[in-house]
Amino acid sequence: MQLQPIAATPARVGSPVITDEEAGALARTTVNLFRAWGLTDAEARTLLGGMAARTWARWKDGEIGRIDRDLRMRMAHLMGIHKGLRYLFKDPARGYAWVRKPNAAFGGRSALDIMLRGELADLALMREWLDAERGAW
Repeated sequence: MQLQPIAATPARVGSPVITDEEAGALARTTVNLFRAWGLTDAEARTLLGGMAARTWARWKDGEIGRIDRDLRMRMAHLMGIHKGLRYLFKDPARGYAWVRKPNAAFGGRSALDIMLRGELADLALMREWLDAERGAW
């Protein structure tokens, strides 16, 4: 059997496209979320895939530029994590604080420790864990 060349790749089922307008809103919301989580600039930049310090400074000033696909996915996972925490904790402050608290489920590390490993997969893993905890699966 001979393989046929791939002319086009179909869009992934269940993976909605994040428009430029939505990406800008996600970026502004992400800045606010990171403030609520009490992240340092270095932590924020790591969660955003190693963003340059100047770019992060511009984001904090409201100057959002081009946002690539990886960054859009990172922010979507971060919003999913935020949503999961809002479902788990009625008091938003408890959810914000939980991010830094040691957790036996993570071998005594915090959720932030896990996410700061810097990989997109780490954000996806945390989002899936929170979804499972709240029974969303």
